[in-house]
Amino acid sequence: MTTPFEDPPIAPKKPTRFGGLRTSFLTGLVVIAPVGLTIWLMWTLIGWVDGFVLPLIPAHYQPERYIGINLRGVGVVIFLIFTVLVGWVAKGLIGRSLIRFAESLVNRMPVVRSIYSGVKQIAETVFAQTESNFERACLVQYPRKDIWAVGFISTEAKGEINQKAETGSDLLSVFVPTTPNPTSGFLLFFPREDVIELDMSIEDAAKLVISAGLVYPGQKKPEELRKKAG
Repeated sequence: MTTPFEDPPIAPKKPTRFGGLRTSFLTGLVVIAPVGLTIWLMWTLIGWVDGFVLPLIPAHYQPERYIGINLRGVGVVIFLIFTVLVGWVAKGLIGRSLIRFAESLVNRMPVVRSIYSGVKQIAETVFAQTESNFERACLVQYPRKDIWAVGFISTEAKGEINQKAETGSDLLSVFVPTTPNPTSGFLLFFPREDVIELDMSIEDAAKLVISAGLVYPGQKKPEELRKKAG
Protein backbone atom coordinates (compact mmCIF):
# COMPACT_ATOMS: atom_id res chain seq x y z
CA MET A 1 0.00 0.00 0.00
CA THR A 2 1.34 3.42 -0.94
CA THR A 3 0.84 6.77 0.73
CA PRO A 4 -0.57 9.76 -1.21
CA PHE A 5 2.94 11.23 -1.43
CA GLU A 6 4.63 8.13 -2.86
CA ASP A 7 4.80 7.20 -6.51
CA PRO A 8 3.26 3.86 -7.34
CA PRO A 9 5.84 1.13 -8.06
CA ILE A 10 6.72 0.70 -11.70
CA ALA A 11 6.19 -2.80 -12.97
CA PRO A 12 9.16 -4.23 -14.87
CA LYS A 13 8.71 -4.30 -18.59
CA LYS A 14 8.16 -7.71 -20.06
CA PRO A 15 10.27 -8.57 -23.06
CA THR A 16 8.22 -8.25 -26.21
CA ARG A 17 8.18 -10.76 -29.00
CA PHE A 18 9.83 -8.23 -31.31
CA GLY A 19 12.62 -7.63 -28.78
CA GLY A 20 13.29 -11.36 -28.55
CA LEU A 21 13.44 -11.67 -32.33
CA ARG A 22 15.77 -8.69 -32.51
CA THR A 23 18.11 -10.23 -29.92
CA SER A 24 18.11 -13.57 -31.74
CA PHE A 25 18.81 -11.83 -35.03
CA LEU A 26 21.78 -9.91 -33.62
CA THR A 27 23.15 -13.06 -31.98
CA GLY A 28 22.86 -14.94 -35.25
CA LEU A 29 24.50 -12.07 -37.09
CA VAL A 30 27.47 -12.16 -34.71
CA VAL A 31 27.87 -15.88 -35.47
CA ILE A 32 27.30 -15.72 -39.22
CA ALA A 33 29.21 -12.53 -40.10
CA PRO A 34 32.76 -13.74 -39.30
CA VAL A 35 32.18 -17.12 -40.96
CA GLY A 36 30.53 -15.62 -44.02
CA LEU A 37 33.15 -12.91 -44.41
CA THR A 38 35.98 -15.44 -44.10
CA ILE A 39 34.41 -17.74 -46.70
CA TRP A 40 33.80 -14.81 -49.05
CA LEU A 41 37.38 -13.58 -48.74
CA MET A 42 38.81 -17.05 -49.34
CA TRP A 43 36.49 -17.62 -52.31
CA THR A 44 37.45 -14.25 -53.79
CA LEU A 45 41.18 -14.91 -53.27
CA ILE A 46 40.94 -18.33 -54.91
CA GLY A 47 39.08 -16.81 -57.87
CA TRP A 48 41.71 -14.08 -58.20
CA VAL A 49 44.56 -16.63 -58.25
CA ASP A 50 42.67 -18.77 -60.80
CA GLY A 51 42.09 -15.73 -62.99
CA PHE A 52 45.80 -14.92 -62.92
CA VAL A 53 47.26 -18.43 -63.33
CA LEU A 54 44.92 -20.22 -65.74
CA PRO A 55 45.29 -17.73 -68.66
CA LEU A 56 49.05 -18.39 -68.57
CA ILE A 57 48.51 -22.09 -69.33
CA PRO A 58 48.30 -23.00 -73.05
CA ALA A 59 44.80 -23.85 -74.25
CA HIS A 60 45.77 -27.44 -75.00
CA TYR A 61 46.79 -28.02 -71.38
CA GLN A 62 43.90 -26.23 -69.71
CA PRO A 63 42.59 -28.35 -66.79
CA GLU A 64 39.01 -27.77 -67.95
CA ARG A 65 39.67 -29.90 -71.04
CA TYR A 66 40.45 -32.91 -68.84
CA ILE A 67 38.13 -32.28 -65.88
CA GLY A 68 35.14 -31.28 -67.96
CA ILE A 69 34.10 -28.38 -65.72
CA ASN A 70 35.58 -25.06 -64.69
CA LEU A 71 36.53 -26.14 -61.19
CA ARG A 72 37.43 -23.26 -58.89
CA GLY A 73 40.75 -23.66 -57.13
CA VAL A 74 42.66 -25.53 -59.83
CA GLY A 75 44.77 -22.45 -60.47
CA VAL A 76 45.67 -22.31 -56.77
CA VAL A 77 46.86 -25.94 -56.86
CA ILE A 78 48.94 -25.28 -59.97
CA PHE A 79 50.40 -22.14 -58.40
CA LEU A 80 51.38 -24.02 -55.23
CA ILE A 81 53.03 -26.85 -57.17
CA PHE A 82 54.88 -24.39 -59.39
CA THR A 83 56.06 -22.33 -56.40
CA VAL A 84 57.35 -25.43 -54.58
CA LEU A 85 59.24 -26.54 -57.70
CA VAL A 86 60.78 -23.09 -58.15
CA GLY A 87 61.85 -23.02 -54.50
CA TRP A 88 63.34 -26.51 -54.78
CA VAL A 89 65.31 -25.53 -57.88
CA ALA A 90 66.40 -22.20 -56.35
CA LYS A 91 68.00 -23.99 -53.40
CA GLY A 92 70.28 -25.96 -55.70
CA LEU A 93 73.57 -24.86 -57.19
CA ILE A 94 72.19 -24.46 -60.69
CA GLY A 95 69.19 -22.53 -59.44
CA ARG A 96 71.32 -20.11 -57.42
CA SER A 97 73.55 -19.55 -60.43
CA LEU A 98 70.55 -18.79 -62.64
CA ILE A 99 69.13 -16.38 -60.05
CA ARG A 100 72.43 -14.53 -59.75
CA PHE A 101 72.66 -14.29 -63.54
CA ALA A 102 69.10 -12.99 -63.83
CA GLU A 103 69.64 -10.45 -61.04
CA SER A 104 72.83 -9.22 -62.74
CA LEU A 105 70.78 -8.53 -65.88
CA VAL A 106 68.07 -6.76 -63.90
CA ASN A 107 70.64 -4.59 -62.09
CA ARG A 108 71.69 -3.14 -65.45
CA MET A 109 68.21 -1.75 -66.09
CA PRO A 110 67.74 1.59 -64.26
CA VAL A 111 63.96 1.61 -63.73
CA VAL A 112 63.45 -2.16 -63.50
CA ARG A 113 66.31 -2.39 -61.01
CA SER A 114 64.58 -0.06 -58.54
CA ILE A 115 61.23 -1.85 -58.86
CA TYR A 116 62.79 -5.31 -58.51
CA SER A 117 64.87 -4.42 -55.46
CA GLY A 118 61.86 -2.86 -53.71
CA VAL A 119 59.57 -5.82 -54.42
CA LYS A 120 62.27 -8.29 -53.40
CA GLN A 121 62.85 -6.52 -50.10
CA ILE A 122 59.12 -6.54 -49.32
CA ALA A 123 58.80 -10.22 -50.24
CA GLU A 124 61.78 -11.20 -48.09
CA THR A 125 60.40 -9.22 -45.16
CA VAL A 126 56.91 -10.72 -45.41
CA PHE A 127 57.57 -14.31 -46.48
CA ALA A 128 61.12 -15.13 -45.39
CA GLN A 129 61.27 -17.59 -42.50
CA THR A 130 63.63 -15.85 -40.11
CA GLU A 131 63.92 -15.64 -36.36
CA SER A 132 63.39 -11.89 -36.39
CA ASN A 133 60.11 -11.33 -34.64
CA PHE A 134 58.56 -9.32 -31.86
CA GLU A 135 59.76 -10.59 -28.50
CA ARG A 136 57.15 -9.45 -25.97
CA ALA A 137 54.12 -7.23 -25.61
CA CYS A 138 54.61 -4.25 -23.34
CA LEU A 139 53.16 -1.05 -21.91
CA VAL A 140 54.79 2.32 -22.55
CA GLN A 141 53.80 5.88 -21.75
CA TYR A 142 52.96 7.43 -25.10
CA PRO A 143 52.36 10.08 -26.42
CA ARG A 144 52.99 11.64 -23.00
CA LYS A 145 53.39 10.67 -19.39
CA ASP A 146 50.41 8.97 -17.68
CA ILE A 147 48.92 7.91 -21.04
CA TRP A 148 49.64 4.25 -21.69
CA ALA A 149 49.88 2.43 -24.99
CA VAL A 150 50.35 -1.22 -25.93
CA GLY A 151 53.56 -1.87 -27.81
CA PHE A 152 55.69 -4.72 -29.08
CA ILE A 153 59.35 -5.05 -28.13
CA SER A 154 61.37 -5.84 -31.23
CA THR A 155 65.06 -5.68 -30.28
CA GLU A 156 67.59 -3.83 -28.18
CA ALA A 157 68.70 -0.62 -29.86
CA LYS A 158 72.20 -0.93 -31.25
CA GLY A 159 74.88 1.14 -32.89
CA GLU A 160 74.60 4.88 -33.27
CA ILE A 161 71.06 5.14 -31.90
CA ASN A 162 71.95 3.53 -28.59
CA GLN A 163 75.25 5.40 -28.31
CA LYS A 164 74.05 8.92 -29.04
CA ALA A 165 70.79 8.84 -27.12
CA GLU A 166 71.10 10.87 -23.94
CA THR A 167 69.89 8.20 -21.53
CA GLY A 168 71.52 6.48 -18.62
CA SER A 169 70.57 2.98 -19.76
CA ASP A 170 70.20 0.93 -22.90
CA LEU A 171 67.29 1.55 -25.23
CA LEU A 172 64.65 -0.89 -26.42
CA SER A 173 63.05 -0.49 -29.82
CA VAL A 174 59.28 -0.68 -29.41
CA PHE A 175 56.70 -0.76 -32.16
CA VAL A 176 53.50 1.02 -31.09
CA PRO A 177 50.68 -0.03 -33.46
CA THR A 178 47.63 1.99 -34.44
CA THR A 179 44.01 0.91 -34.04
CA PRO A 180 42.36 -0.91 -35.76
CA ASN A 181 45.18 -1.51 -38.27
CA PRO A 182 48.17 -2.88 -36.32
CA THR A 183 50.37 -3.04 -39.43
CA SER A 184 50.91 0.72 -39.21
CA GLY A 185 52.33 2.51 -36.21
CA PHE A 186 55.43 4.14 -34.79
CA LEU A 187 58.93 2.86 -34.09
CA LEU A 188 59.95 4.37 -30.75
CA PHE A 189 63.00 3.93 -28.54
CA PHE A 190 62.49 3.78 -24.77
CA PRO A 191 64.90 3.35 -21.89
CA ARG A 192 64.67 -0.18 -20.57
CA GLU A 193 63.26 0.95 -17.21
CA ASP A 194 60.37 2.77 -18.94
CA VAL A 195 59.11 -0.38 -20.65
CA ILE A 196 56.73 -2.63 -18.71
CA GLU A 197 56.59 -6.14 -20.15
CA LEU A 198 53.21 -7.87 -20.21
CA ASP A 199 52.39 -11.52 -19.59
CA MET A 200 49.95 -11.65 -22.51
CA SER A 201 51.11 -13.13 -25.79
CA ILE A 202 51.79 -11.16 -28.95
CA GLU A 203 48.58 -12.57 -30.46
CA ASP A 204 46.45 -11.48 -27.49
CA ALA A 205 47.98 -8.01 -27.54
CA ALA A 206 47.27 -7.74 -31.27
CA LYS A 207 43.62 -8.71 -30.65
CA LEU A 208 43.40 -6.03 -28.00
CA VAL A 209 44.68 -3.40 -30.43
CA ILE A 210 42.53 -4.53 -33.35
CA SER A 211 39.36 -4.61 -31.25
CA ALA A 212 40.04 -1.10 -29.87
CA GLY A 213 40.09 -2.43 -26.32
CA LEU A 214 36.93 -4.53 -26.59
CA VAL A 215 38.64 -7.94 -26.43
CA TYR A 216 40.94 -8.55 -23.47
CA PRO A 217 43.01 -11.73 -23.07
CA GLY A 218 41.52 -14.11 -20.57
CA GLN A 219 38.25 -12.19 -20.49
CA LYS A 220 35.41 -14.47 -19.46
CA LYS A 221 32.22 -14.61 -21.46
CA PRO A 222 28.98 -13.41 -19.80
CA GLU A 223 27.59 -16.95 -19.54
CA GLU A 224 30.77 -18.12 -17.79
CA LEU A 225 30.48 -15.28 -15.28
CA ARG A 226 26.84 -16.20 -14.60
CA LYS A 227 27.75 -19.84 -14.00
CA LYS A 228 30.52 -18.81 -11.64
CA ALA A 229 28.19 -16.48 -9.73
CA GLY A 230 25.55 -19.18 -9.47
